[in-house]
Amino acid sequence: MSIAIRAPIYRPGALEVLVENKKLTLTQAKAVALAAMSKRVSPLAELVTSQTITARDIAKTLARALACPLLDLSALDKAQLPRDPIFAALQEKFQVLVLARRSNRLLVASADPCDQQAEAAIMQATKLAVEWVVVEYDKLPQPKPASAAAASPAPSAKPPNVAEQWGEALETNAFDFEGIVEELDERATDEGQAEIDSAPVVRFFQSMLDQALKLGASDLHFEPYETNYRVRFRIDGEMREITKPPVYIKEKLASRIKVLARLDISEKRIPQDGRMKLKMREGREIDFRVSTLPTLFGEKVVIRILDSSVAKLGIEALGYEADEKSRLMRAIGRPNGMILVTGPTGSGKTVSLYSCLNMLNREGVNIATAEDPSEINLPGVNQVNVNEKTGLTFAAALKSFLRQDPDIIMVGEIRDLETADIAIKAAQTGHLVLSTLHTNDAPATLNRLRNMGIAPFNIASSVILITAQRLTRKLCPSCKAPHPLSQQALLEAGFKPEDLDGDWTPYQPVGCPKCNNGFKGRVGIYQVMPITEAMQRLILQDASQIDIAQQAQKEGVRTMRESGLLKVKAGLTSIEEVLGATNE
Repeated sequence: MSIAIRAPIYRPGALEVLVENKKLTLTQAKAVALAAMSKRVSPLAELVTSQTITARDIAKTLARALACPLLDLSALDKAQLPRDPIFAALQEKFQVLVLARRSNRLLVASADPCDQQAEAAIMQATKLAVEWVVVEYDKLPQPKPASAAAASPAPSAKPPNVAEQWGEALETNAFDFEGIVEELDERATDEGQAEIDSAPVVRFFQSMLDQALKLGASDLHFEPYETNYRVRFRIDGEMREITKPPVYIKEKLASRIKVLARLDISEKRIPQDGRMKLKMREGREIDFRVSTLPTLFGEKVVIRILDSSVAKLGIEALGYEADEKSRLMRAIGRPNGMILVTGPTGSGKTVSLYSCLNMLNREGVNIATAEDPSEINLPGVNQVNVNEKTGLTFAAALKSFLRQDPDIIMVGEIRDLETADIAIKAAQTGHLVLSTLHTNDAPATLNRLRNMGIAPFNIASSVILITAQRLTRKLCPSCKAPHPLSQQALLEAGFKPEDLDGDWTPYQPVGCPKCNNGFKGRVGIYQVMPITEAMQRLILQDASQIDIAQQAQKEGVRTMRESGLLKVKAGLTSIEEVLGATNE
């Protein structure tokens, strides 16, 4: 039969991957591309024949960089391969091998999985999605003369099963590919869905999730640009570039994530927010929050890892000092009143609130929360996601809560006067209310409420405690080293003369295989300010933030800087980290 397939146009896609992975220099890659064009061969053929890099090294690098399986063709019985005139024409044209067919997918072995021309031609001819398997170039069948065409290889004593070898050959993957394929086969009902569920994209995305969990990342950023595409993780509060996959996968990857998060894959003009729950390799189910944002060169996707186990670690694991913990425990033991947790985005406010809720979560207590969205699943707590489009705002949820006989109410964030007013009235009428605000420190929170329009007497009679917090990176205990600093430098950092007495020394990061550039994990620094009678009098007098801060200091409330310096003194973090986090 006649198959209309255009002649392949070789592009330096594979060369770009090899350059990015430091297997070739840019100069070498350009020379190879020019030589390949003049000889009318593929860049990989030129690389192997010129002995610039071995076929084995090329295959391993491409498989690792593109998250594709690596297969040893020498162990494969060619007699077990599917026989089809269409496959034969494609194999001869593009120097590939069709290994097997799975539902609406075709397993194809190639030395160059970056060859989009070959992929497009195979999909057009077979109407099947292509799953690439990387093999060594010199082990692929080479064009044979007609006289040799009749010769066939002797069958092996025990022909191996192609599907079994495929499963065994996943050298570059650390997850259950078979389970993913079965799940995708159930959902792939049309050609468009098959493209979204393209196996290389599935493998790449799963490998990114696995790596993010392994490195302890909190967020994954998939960022498209004009000529490149990059993936970055936020690890211990800092962004780190992980890889630069081929730019052509950006649309398929965004579509794949949106399908899992139940978002509209056809809508690419407006931001979307969603959520997904995936079963990871170790059998643990993890929740992820997904946010898409249209940019100049495609949709940027950010995935936040939501681990419910962090809320069950307890107050001790959060880094509160003994006196700070005591103040917080007294406040959450009260039957009514308002507790506010403040700080910037990513400062751990939600974890602190849920740690408190976890301690309060008992059979005889009715707890309701309103969040945008709920980040941590806590069994026994009635959790509500606000939805502005449908009218389910924080204020509307709060009004409904008060008709549901609650004991404890948690509001994700107080954003406006209406929400603040209802929350304060709830705190005044026998409910314990927990919420967050975005302010720099605890004294500033009282002024923020006043600026929102809350009357001073309502603030004084409802708020019982305010906690401001930040997260700083913890020094790696395996490699941290003493950081000799002069007394003058320590005093300028905020230490008092009496703090310098005793046998202690500040530490600095070093870096080792167990950590991230000298840091491993994060610890909180807190300013825990209870609202005492003296503080209430100042609030009723509409006192300034400075007056409130001075009164808090008289009552023994540490500033954020002083709390951070205690962590330095304990050897948990560095002075530079504290200065950067507090910046007073």
